[in-house]
Amino acid sequence: MTHKWDLAADVVVVGYGAAGAATALQATEDGAQVLVLDRFTGGGATALSGGIIYAGGGTWVQRAGGVEDTPELMLAYLEREVGDAVSPATLRRFVDGSPAMIDWLTGHGVPFEASLCPYKTSYPNNDYYLYYSGSEISGAFADITPAQRGHRVKGWGTSGKKLFAPLARSAERRGVRVETLTTATALVTDDTGAVVGVECRSLRNAPARVKARYARLAAIAAKPGIYYPPLRRALEKRLTRLDRRYATTLRVLARRGVVLTAGGFIANREMLHAHAPAYKNGLALGSSGDDGSGIELGRSVGAATDRMGNVSAWRFLLPPSSLAGAMLVDGKGQRVIDETRYGAAVGDALINRHDGIGWLLADDALMRTAISQIGPQAAWFQRMQFEVMRRKAKRGKTLDEVAAAAGVDPAGLRETVAAHNSAYATGAPDPVGKPAEYVRPVGTGPYWMLNVSIEPSLTNPCPMFTVGGLVVDEETGAVRDTHGEEIRGLYAAGRTAAGICVNSYVSGLSLSDCVFSGRRAGRNAAGEASVVEGVAGARSVGGVPEGGPGSPPDSVRA
Repeated sequence: MTHKWDLAADVVVVGYGAAGAATALQATEDGAQVLVLDRFTGGGATALSGGIIYAGGGTWVQRAGGVEDTPELMLAYLEREVGDAVSPATLRRFVDGSPAMIDWLTGHGVPFEASLCPYKTSYPNNDYYLYYSGSEISGAFADITPAQRGHRVKGWGTSGKKLFAPLARSAERRGVRVETLTTATALVTDDTGAVVGVECRSLRNAPARVKARYARLAAIAAKPGIYYPPLRRALEKRLTRLDRRYATTLRVLARRGVVLTAGGFIANREMLHAHAPAYKNGLALGSSGDDGSGIELGRSVGAATDRMGNVSAWRFLLPPSSLAGAMLVDGKGQRVIDETRYGAAVGDALINRHDGIGWLLADDALMRTAISQIGPQAAWFQRMQFEVMRRKAKRGKTLDEVAAAAGVDPAGLRETVAAHNSAYATGAPDPVGKPAEYVRPVGTGPYWMLNVSIEPSLTNPCPMFTVGGLVVDEETGAVRDTHGEEIRGLYAAGRTAAGICVNSYVSGLSLSDCVFSGRRAGRNAAGEASVVEGVAGARSVGGVPEGGPGSPPDSVRA
């Protein structure tokens, strides 16, 4: 019996953030008719992000800013930073294509600016849009000539919306169709096991007032809901009720392929606890759609996953830039890491090697410098976080006194400070490898200790997102099954797939990988032969976790 299809396209994209937009645009450029399905109204985690694209090797932005960079230098840095995340050939393709990627984004209307940030920071304020977004100037990479590769999309505040919106407008101009308020619930396969379509729950036929209300609640759940989880959970319950009452089943034919770009699973607490239980105290950096549904859709047809326990957790110590000269210690008073390292490296060290405990030690002179810098160097949210930390800081006239106030072992702290100061005085390398230009001795008291531990906090949270996902062929983006074979008609990109940032993240590397992997999947899906002739025996295979937003009734589950 031939199944009825409500909609059809050559390439069907599930999820509409940076990866979904890049997929749709590239597939369209390669001659395919594209349909995008999005649970909400588009943007995903990309629209909530800082809008950083990690790129180098001589982009037009770098050249305009006077930054000297080569593919060889960028490759040398990333080889050490990301390790075996992808094959050497894939990393080389990513690096070599980096300048062209910025050209491609620029051509689709994404704005960049070549204003160099003159100080070390985790995120530049609105005066600067090109900066060291990783650990390029840290001790672990001292033998590699550094270059600024953090391309912040030009826009006030956090710039993620300024990345997604131009891509979405460009896709609309080029004829990409988007079905919003539509949740993919199952993949449809033919008799050979090839993926030929998607089954969804959609509000497309709901009253206009219901769709407007759903979109409004979803927007609030995304932001500010990201910062206050109880608000997000309450709104998600209301969204689920609207879906159950008004959504109808929609079957979509994909003539050449389905591309899963539905994000990671940081919003799915059960999945997170199952795969990465150490990361329970962070802020879920993503939208409600980052619930693992894209990964589960792939698994429902036999897809393999990789590095599901890998999570990027950020503990930023800067701005102010002077705090690069402070000392980060754990509960035993021992150094944690080179304080100039990128925040994801700091977060990883705290969580996996120091029980999540971190205190930033500064003498009074250093702290006064930091206080004077925070205004001109920081964005508004960074100023707020610093002021809260400053007010809650522990203080003491002696090291023993400040250690006791913070609950840190006084003897351990004294020993650590002595070793640090001795190395400085004798010209020896810093004990944890911090570059000499950022090393300063710990002076006399009084002392400050700022709490940077990984713990639930409304004012100074530790943002986290998952980086593991579906295994894909690195040449094509096709999803592989547990036997290593490609699943015909199925592709994945962005954080639904394991990619370049699966081992180690620096600002901009995820969005860069979204564009890189999305274009790869779009290009190859568009080049597939039509599978229409094989859909007579099509069947649905469920994938969305039970109870999630838009969960289908039992009647449509496999």
